Amino acid sequence: MPLRHLTPRDQHLFWQYGRGADVPVHEPLVHRAIERHAIAHPHAVAAEHHGATLTYGELDRYAGALAARLVREGVRPGDHVGLFARRSIPMLVGLFAVLKAGAAYVPQDIGRTPPAELAHVIRTARTRVILTQKEHVPRVPLPGGHRLIALDDPAPYDPGPGPLLPPHPDDGCCVLFVPGTAGRRAHGVTLTHRNIANLLLTEPGGLGIRPGDRVAQLLGIASGPAAWEILGCLTHGATLAIRGKDTDATARTATVLIATPALLSGIDPADCPHLRTVAVTGEPCPRPLADRWSRRTAFFHCRGPAEATLVTTMGRHTPVAGRPVAGRALPNNTVYVLGADRRALPVGETGEVWAGGDSVSAGYLGDDALNAERYAPDPFLGAGHAMFRTGDLGRWTPDGDLEHLGRPADRLGPPDKRPLLRLAGERTAATVTVTR
Repeated sequence: MPLRHLTPRDQHLFWQYGRGADVPVHEPLVHRAIERHAIAHPHAVAAEHHGATLTYGELDRYAGALAARLVREGVRPGDHVGLFARRSIPMLVGLFAVLKAGAAYVPQDIGRTPPAELAHVIRTARTRVILTQKEHVPRVPLPGGHRLIALDDPAPYDPGPGPLLPPHPDDGCCVLFVPGTAGRRAHGVTLTHRNIANLLLTEPGGLGIRPGDRVAQLLGIASGPAAWEILGCLTHGATLAIRGKDTDATARTATVLIATPALLSGIDPADCPHLRTVAVTGEPCPRPLADRWSRRTAFFHCRGPAEATLVTTMGRHTPVAGRPVAGRALPNNTVYVLGADRRALPVGETGEVWAGGDSVSAGYLGDDALNAERYAPDPFLGAGHAMFRTGDLGRWTPDGDLEHLGRPADRLGPPDKRPLLRLAGERTAATVTVTR
């Protein structure tokens, strides 16, 4: 019994606070959820950018033809396809096409990522096919034997044959590259369809998005929150408002906004009369910013890294709540506060935050040593489950909200050797990985 050292009360609170509700996810394949809206409402607008629009029917048709081409190029479930593009409608078609082909998309902002880093992504993710826009073709460091397809060339949209081979829910949906530690290069993290569907198709991770909503796509496509923006919008049949250079203009038309606190601080809530829901992630949110926005919208303070499918906890903030807290575990997920010996700590004691359940990603690509360092069998859920060591320090409040207290600096060594320092207010990383 891994909890027998706790009092009966703390054993009860360990599960009450740290385990999300058991909620069925009716569609574990992300692209199938999007296809349902294309079938039911083909004329609804899926995306807008620079005055151009794309309906769900068009998105499904163009992506289906491109997916067939990817299959002809040898792409199969379990493969990775590079999506080296800028925010645009062709980028959206390419993303959906990769999912339809059964592969995982590997997003990189081709306008911002240096060629050497793109080459590292290609090697690490083993992408044999890369999608980009024609103007950016010269920037792609294409190795021999690889195939480059221009998204805005009419050729990829030629009709293709027959039904495509579907992926398994535990196959990859996207591969995100997160910053390395201790001088190491960026690490590729595979998020599965099951991981992402669990976030998007349950609440509060679904953010109440519904047909008729407008979700602002403000963030760089290589970031984890961008996957939440894009896929969260499309799986619920809403319209993705893809920004150009003017962030404020896009935010003004949105009903749902996902942002980092830094980005949100540059937007005036008075200029966004249609906003109903705002979620901030990626770093701690200052209370004045949270108070200002929560007076006008449903405001969610979210914490979690890419390795734990972007968000492990969400808490709704109100101006009378005090300091924004991280809330509780999302459905089908667990969050533990453990001591240095990986034993559960009583409520109120500071320890390291571990994530488990359906948020646990498929791990780092090609780095067994790092996987062994950050992932471990989950002794609390058992039955083959894994948990991920976020490196964040935290504690449960008496009300059952997770309070983040920063993290030790990477220079202190690997997680197993780090002291549990109380670093209140220190910025925490927004990337968590848990493998199965």
